[in-house]
Amino acid sequence: MAQHDLEPTPTGSGIAQRLDGFDSLADALEYAARGETGCNFYDGRGRLAHRLTYRDLYDQARALARRLKSLDLPRGARIAILADTDPLFHRFFFACQFAGYIPVGLPAGFQLGGGDAYVAQLTKLLASCGATVAVAPESHIHFLRRAAEDVVRVWTPDEFEQLAADDAPLEPLTGDEIAYLQYTSGSTQFPRGAALTQRSILNNLAEIAGIGGRVTPADRLVSWLPFYHDMGLVGFVLEPMLAQLSVDYLSPQAFAMRPRLWLKLISDNQGTISSAPPFGYSLCTARLRKGDAQAYELSQWRMACVGAERIHPEPLAEFAQALAPAGFSADAFVACYGMAECGLAVSFAPLGEGIRIDRVRKLAMTDDGHAEPAAPGIPEQEALAFVDCGVPLPSYELEIRDDAGHNLPERACGRICVRGPNVMAGYFKNPEATAAVLSTDGWLDTGDIGYRIGDRIVVTARRKDVIIVNGRNLWPQDLEFLAEQVMDLRLGNVSAFAVSRPDGRDLAVMVVESKRADDVMAASLQALIRQSFGIHCFIELVAPRTLPRTSSGKLSRSKARADFLDRVRWGDDGMPLAAERTATPIRNQA
Repeated sequence: MAQHDLEPTPTGSGIAQRLDGFDSLADALEYAARGETGCNFYDGRGRLAHRLTYRDLYDQARALARRLKSLDLPRGARIAILADTDPLFHRFFFACQFAGYIPVGLPAGFQLGGGDAYVAQLTKLLASCGATVAVAPESHIHFLRRAAEDVVRVWTPDEFEQLAADDAPLEPLTGDEIAYLQYTSGSTQFPRGAALTQRSILNNLAEIAGIGGRVTPADRLVSWLPFYHDMGLVGFVLEPMLAQLSVDYLSPQAFAMRPRLWLKLISDNQGTISSAPPFGYSLCTARLRKGDAQAYELSQWRMACVGAERIHPEPLAEFAQALAPAGFSADAFVACYGMAECGLAVSFAPLGEGIRIDRVRKLAMTDDGHAEPAAPGIPEQEALAFVDCGVPLPSYELEIRDDAGHNLPERACGRICVRGPNVMAGYFKNPEATAAVLSTDGWLDTGDIGYRIGDRIVVTARRKDVIIVNGRNLWPQDLEFLAEQVMDLRLGNVSAFAVSRPDGRDLAVMVVESKRADDVMAASLQALIRQSFGIHCFIELVAPRTLPRTSSGKLSRSKARADFLDRVRWGDDGMPLAAERTATPIRNQA
């Protein structure tokens, strides 16, 4: 069928909707294949490029599973899949389910900088998961072959087609067997693959659909999120399949270049559920021109999920205001909280409520971690605003604990800890990392800080100093290690962290101790970070012995971040201008 003749799969499967009672992801796909719904892949111009019904996916995945079985791999062998926005990912992911192998989604290279950095990332991930076989589309096969270094067998889809099918009965993964591995941090130094069992992910999917989203056969999903991200995979690959719903995809690249395509696709196909981190909504708003909103019909968009370790409400309010002429309602926003270690979701704010903000006294929060409500009329500079992320899903137990492990009272900030059937089995082949976050009695220390308001959860920060930029998580140690090794800086003379710009967007910052103003060093370091990590990092040069340290002599990133915010001045473009206590004016090479 020619591309211009393609029609997207319908909204409404034609079968009775079923959300639970499945034995495996393969079982869920077999049921979805009885209906008419499926997946639709749109290109960078918004044209439908591929249409994959769940019936076709079921047939193709089973045929591919028989070819995989001919490789005679042991049950539970890992198959690495370059997770580009392409039907290839779905086919191989579900082929692994039927064949008894564990799929591992690897990042497509667009988010990373130079090819060498991307290959190094893939090499670490392949080694971490112990993949036996890896597959990629032609666009990425060169990178994958370089990363595999003859240790992992790399195939193209066409090469798989040449394999003879194994006639032995297929035995899908089920029960407490691992369904897939989900990498958690985007880190190049410390990859950790969360192992999710069939039972745990099916439970999380059923609660997301039935309780968090209250999905019906009339729903349709739209997404540009990458398939190797937990929200992209669970929320928009597995969730629509489990609920027998159609889903429409744009690639992250297409969204980044033309974010209005996302809105057009939701409008044209009458999408009802779509998600993004705050920067996604902000990018859309920035690209809208006067009068654009009237071209869209978004009144049916009932669930605009937003998730981040800390949600900034300002970009959401601007988005709602800009798209009000299109019928979008701010009440459609649904704040949620989750992580790869729990499949995806831990909590959802109630549907139709919009963003609920809790304003607290800054002094009380900073002094003793108590989220004391701010009195009406208190000056903005004396208050902090946090987004309420709603009530945990029913199968979770949730506690806020201090560093000694004691349960804290309402509105006391502490470690967010959860327990329940959705929690991962552990980090794959990494018992030390597992033991650091998962207790023997099943409690997961999420690594996040927050507080309770009754049975609702408010997330305030990451305990570890993860840098989050454009929806990506980067460890500061990685940026610091790069600067120290390549720029020949002394250990401990660099501190990396993230700050929020006045418009709510995140900015990576690196503070470097230097005896002199060195424009060349600042520019070179900024270019190196862009190449290696694919992000813009603001470089500040400060005098020696400026960076704060703990009593044991270690760098204090949280204090370095606070000091930076104390002295920074912001320009009209939302970027820092200058700082009062630097050795030289702040360098901001674009």
